[in-house]
Amino acid sequence: MRLNYPSSVRIIRVPCTGKVDVLHLLRCFERGADGVYVVGCREGDCHYQNGNFRAKKRVEQAQQLLDRIGIGGSRIRMCNLSSSDAPLFVRFAEEMHAAVMSAGPNPIRGARAAMKAAPDASSPAAHP
Repeated sequence: MRLNYPSSVRIIRVPCTGKVDVLHLLRCFERGADGVYVVGCREGDCHYQNGNFRAKKRVEQAQQLLDRIGIGGSRIRMCNLSSSDAPLFVRFAEEMHAAVMSAGPNPIRGARAAMKAAPDASSPAAHP
């Protein structure tokens, strides 16, 4: 049985979600991601004991930071699944995709494009 999730989802594998730092999560948005969906082991089933709890805390910190800077903490979520929960993975991926689509594009990407389009104030052509 082959399950399909939205084609916009990019999977980045890590040994443990506990290795994912807040900086990694924020860098995704800096590089243009519209949303981030962290999938970890079920709580209590982490091979590295507390990795998924560390990841959950870091995702919450990233949500707070994104809310503070106006991007929106709802653009990042975490869920805990086992490797046999493929249908749940697909369901959560579709839900996350729908939430990100309703939130619209990443505001950082728009700001970056506007900065590139604006003339450089330090260039000689910008001064009359």
